[in-house]
Amino acid sequence: MSERAKFLSGNLFAHVTVMSLTASVGLMAIFAVDFIDMVFIAMLGKAELAAAVGYAGAILFFTTSFGIGMAIAAGALVARALGAGQPDEARLKATNALIYGVAFGAVFAAAVWVCVPWFVALLGASGETAALAVSYLRIIVPTLPFLMVGMMGGAILRAHGDARRAMMATIWGGLTNAVLDPILIFGLDLELTGAALASVAARLVIAATAVLPLVRHYGGFTRPAPGALAADLRPVLAIALPAILTQLATPVGQAYVTRAMAEFGEAAVAGMAIVARLTPLAFGVIFALSGAVGPIIGQNYGAGNAARVAEAFRAALLFTALFVAGMAALLFGLRAPIAALFDADGVTRDLVYLFCGPLALAFFFNGVIFVANAAFNNLGRPFYSTWVNWGRHTVGTIPFVIAGAALLGAPGVLIGQAAGGVLFAVLAWVLARRVMAERGGAQTSEPFQRQARLLSLFMHRR
Repeated sequence: MSERAKFLSGNLFAHVTVMSLTASVGLMAIFAVDFIDMVFIAMLGKAELAAAVGYAGAILFFTTSFGIGMAIAAGALVARALGAGQPDEARLKATNALIYGVAFGAVFAAAVWVCVPWFVALLGASGETAALAVSYLRIIVPTLPFLMVGMMGGAILRAHGDARRAMMATIWGGLTNAVLDPILIFGLDLELTGAALASVAARLVIAATAVLPLVRHYGGFTRPAPGALAADLRPVLAIALPAILTQLATPVGQAYVTRAMAEFGEAAVAGMAIVARLTPLAFGVIFALSGAVGPIIGQNYGAGNAARVAEAFRAALLFTALFVAGMAALLFGLRAPIAALFDADGVTRDLVYLFCGPLALAFFFNGVIFVANAAFNNLGRPFYSTWVNWGRHTVGTIPFVIAGAALLGAPGVLIGQAAGGVLFAVLAWVLARRVMAERGGAQTSEPFQRQARLLSLFMHRR
């Protein structure tokens, strides 16, 4: 058990650091490949091709959210079993979760494939651009089950504490895409079809390189049994469904922010677009926190070590604070070169400078929400993640953005968005402490417990 549940001992801050940094490398590989895809497509000099990729990206994000939810469920269930000293049960959970992932992924992919023209039209595409987007998506969408196997396999590896192999699966996929892109797009003159085929190959590689280590190093999988498969349907869906809904909140909030910024002209939208591209590059480590911290919390929860669960939560918050402070200082020092890199001036430069200053520090509160989500998903309260994220991207975005825009113009849009994040970070922290207290973890004062109980009761009624 000590070999399989490595997070039950050792320095928790070190575990959080290693898991977050390795997870972020894999995440950054995906961001880099997406960027490279756009660069190659743009080099073709055909605006309709780049636009088609843009429309397709929104739909692919929707399908990827489904995979993220299933991966969170698989990782949480396996980590709990490992923490409880039940490696055979962990293999059973992994097997059943993957079977459901492939089955649900195939059905979902078929439904999306049929509805692709409708989705593309709903986003506003028309003419040749719409036809190109449909063709691109109909090549990639059928491989969703393979992507889900890769994502779930990576989550199971992280549940075992094997962050390095989980990271390498994503990196190998990214390298495959990066190598095949120029060969298929330019060498074979396949243009957008070539980009789609490169993505298909990358998904197949990710699936293979995520599953093979499980077979070689962690006992592989068990023979499927109808009774056990049926018994695991409810726990898988109990985590996966709210996790999927949680992932879908982000594009809703960002769509409103984009619309609000558009009121201040193209220069303001350009500034926001630069910020949107800088954010995952600067804070990819923080984006990876939820998936990285989840196995640490899950193993210790499975082992019944509530005090260590609470300590892991605090270690994750400390890591978030230190990383954000360091990155904010780096961005502040580089704000002028960054603005020059994008030839930003006027309001565009103002927004870049704003992000490379106080708004970068405010990203700490996003990190708090990510860590709290990991606690909710692994401690049996996944719908708390759903409510917090949807609240943050609706109630915590719309009124704050409206007020910020009215008072401060274009910078106020970003400031308002950040201010709403502070409010929901506090709510997430309170609820996470409450959940840990319910599980016998964090000890709190009576006034705090009373406040947390009221918030928890509100969430249940909602």
